[in-house]
Amino acid sequence: MSHGLVDPTTITAEMAVQIRIWRVDEERSWRAVAEAASDLWGSDYGSNQLYGEDLCTAAAQLLGEDAHKVPWN
Repeated sequence: MSHGLVDPTTITAEMAVQIRIWRVDEERSWRAVAEAASDLWGSDYGSNQLYGEDLCTAAAQLLGEDAHKVPWN
């Protein structure tokens, strides 16, 4: 589900891989993904959980995966 906080066309393959590392490999929460992304790429959303979920959804789609299924969730 998207909350409209991320335009999927702005997510590059490199960004998607980094988001996947945070969420899957480092097992970060959506809130922690949002905070890491905001710190790295600059965003006013900070640690907004819905922003983190949208980032994960956009990244997973770009990588041909589903952010609401294993291994993302």
